[in-house]
Amino acid sequence: MRSRVELFEKIRRDRRLEDLSIRELADRHGTHRRTVRQALEDAVPPPRKVYPERPRPAIDEYVVVIDAWLIADEKAPRKQRHTARRVWQRLVAEHQATCAEVTVSRYVARRRVELGLETREVSIPQSHLPGAEAEVDFGEFYATIAGLVVKCWMFVMRLSHSGKAFHVAFATQAQEAFLEGHVLAFEYFGGVPGRIRYDNLKPAVIRVLKGRDRTESERFTALRSHYGFDSFFCRPGIDGAHEKGGVEGEIGRFRRRHLVPVPKVASLAELNELIAAADVVDDDRVITGRPITIGAAFAIETTELMGLPAEVFDCARLLNARVDNRARVSVRQCFYSVPARYAGRRLPVRLAARTVEVYDGPRLVASHERAVGRYVEVLVLDHYLEVLKTKPGALPGATALAQAKARGVFTASHQSYWDAARSTRGDAKGTRALIAILLAHRSMPAGALIAAMDRAVTSGCLDPETVLIDARRAMAPLAPVAAIGALARYDRPPPSLADYDDLLTGSDS
Repeated sequence: MRSRVELFEKIRRDRRLEDLSIRELADRHGTHRRTVRQALEDAVPPPRKVYPERPRPAIDEYVVVIDAWLIADEKAPRKQRHTARRVWQRLVAEHQATCAEVTVSRYVARRRVELGLETREVSIPQSHLPGAEAEVDFGEFYATIAGLVVKCWMFVMRLSHSGKAFHVAFATQAQEAFLEGHVLAFEYFGGVPGRIRYDNLKPAVIRVLKGRDRTESERFTALRSHYGFDSFFCRPGIDGAHEKGGVEGEIGRFRRRHLVPVPKVASLAELNELIAAADVVDDDRVITGRPITIGAAFAIETTELMGLPAEVFDCARLLNARVDNRARVSVRQCFYSVPARYAGRRLPVRLAARTVEVYDGPRLVASHERAVGRYVEVLVLDHYLEVLKTKPGALPGATALAQAKARGVFTASHQSYWDAARSTRGDAKGTRALIAILLAHRSMPAGALIAAMDRAVTSGCLDPETVLIDARRAMAPLAPVAAIGALARYDRPPPSLADYDDLLTGSDS
């Protein structure tokens, strides 16, 4: 379908070349003579005729009522104001209106704008100096970790000037993850921006006060003091989302670009390796409207960042937990094992974003990777060996044994030796023999013990003490064998006993 401009061009060309009349031009182009006259007068078609507003007999008698309701809504609570559907329902119920719902919704949408009840907020474009500002936020995503679909939280810090962003995944968005994300981001950037924008995250803000004032958490204040940056908090809710739109958009872009399809990994550490590789790939990306890549812009910005302090900020939270009768401490609804001798005691726990460490005074007694989820047990078989010596029947069904097999700590060699020992010594004695070797793992290399167990199974000599002796023999380096000729330098002449004979006979020899 040709446009009116093209039609006008053809009419004017035919008149100019063939000198056709208005009637002939109208017949040739299949249009009204009035259109031909308009084309001959001006190459640009005239604007369309403005028609008067059509009557609205179905709704005209209710417009005064509807306007009154909309104006009164200004004083009503925001969540209890009229929607277009509710306006239509009231018209039908209270005024016996017969108009369609769509007629009411179209009028309400237009009338709200005319009455000034709905306004579109305008944002001001911003320019950011190198190293002056960054934005921080958490974004959620899902990943398949060890066969389970788990909800994870991605900490993101984005430098406003270059657009360079740091991403790291945590199993939680608690304060220890929030603080550790900052520490890791500053190390990644090699410096600290002058000011960081936040929304009102609970790890940083205890209470939102009037305006921009906030009651901040002590740990966040300590982090800010340690690194020397300033904080800026956006307006609460969706009204303040545009104030840190850079990181909001970055979370969505990164999730669509690098986390689709849903990643499948064996551990959270492997997931973070994938995310770190994606950060490197993004260095070659060019943000729309900018002349250079993100990596090139970051190389310029990094020189303007503040330097890192000499000491790293400690992000961990210190807790105290009681060891239950299963030699576990409960931390954030997950259970972590400790050596069985601590059952019934209260021990200090150092809770970090990715690790859980348990102490007995200054001594570290257990260290675990932080669990993902709730009511998850993280157990170490070594913590239960002293108990299993007296309860060997509990080993086959032990949860700690199943987890040791899953982690590869309890190998096929251990299982072969255990099966052989039980078949020759009986279940209890065979299991105790295995436990004796497992206890030796605390002081001897695992490779030497595994090799010794394999030789024991092959030879049929399954005594645990023999296995340990064999492992120590393999560990001890043998003295080098010297050649016989090299020992000549140690030769000495045989001693003479003539002096003793002189003493006995009293004569000179």
